[in-house]
Amino acid sequence: MIPAAFDYYRPTDMAGVLALLQQHGDDARVMAGGHSLIPMMKLRMAEVPHLIDLQDVAGLDQISLSAEEITLGAMVTQHTIINHSDLAQAAPILREAALQIADPQVRYMGTIGGNVANGDPGNDMPGLMQCLDARLTLIGPEGERQVAARDYYEAAYMTDRADDEVLVAITLPVPQGGYAYEKQKRKIGDYATAAAAVQISKADGKVATASVAMTNLSDVPVWSEAANAALIGSECTPEAVKTAVAAMLGDIDPSEDNRGPVAFKRHVAGVVLTRAINRAWSRA
Repeated sequence: MIPAAFDYYRPTDMAGVLALLQQHGDDARVMAGGHSLIPMMKLRMAEVPHLIDLQDVAGLDQISLSAEEITLGAMVTQHTIINHSDLAQAAPILREAALQIADPQVRYMGTIGGNVANGDPGNDMPGLMQCLDARLTLIGPEGERQVAARDYYEAAYMTDRADDEVLVAITLPVPQGGYAYEKQKRKIGDYATAAAAVQISKADGKVATASVAMTNLSDVPVWSEAANAALIGSECTPEAVKTAVAAMLGDIDPSEDNRGPVAFKRHVAGVVLTRAINRAWSRA
């Protein structure tokens, strides 16, 4: 389909972006890579009279690494994440997840900010950002603020970001221990039927820390404190993994759609999460 008519803007700085958002209010939307918003516009699921492209805004495509933290500009592409050697060494789970997003064509243009910002339940990065305890930096007319990824998502396509705010960066602590991003999908390029992000650290043969999140199994990504608690202090035995999976299955709320009925999705979620926990533990 063809989207409804819209005016297109390509400002060169954040001041210009914010001025356009204030001028046009609810009729304006910001676009990063466009792979989430443009399909919705084509399907007439979103009508955007004023489209603001961030491609020419300087400084949004930078990656900063220190011993403690990683900061990713909102316009960093999935392709860049995959091919940035220092980032892959510091946080290999980012690369593992990015490689499973869509296909190479999409990854060349698709950005981490676009994937995270709009609250699409099917996107991969929101659940991963919750797993990694990321903080999202938003800029608006009132200045800059940070929101924890675990607090950012409110419902499908509804987030804590105000209409006149822009997501500009994502900051996360350098992950420790073993990791896995496991995803089941119908075909290459599709959203996940279920996906799991797991980060586990080990001490004295037992799980010292655990963080477990899943994607596309509720209106929002699900980070499960109960699943984490089931793993921490255990030797990650089959029984502990089964308990953690059961806890996550109690936290998700899938709905039937063209990816399958609820019972199938819950089954897939259990299989995917079991694989992810075991793989993360083997790398811890």
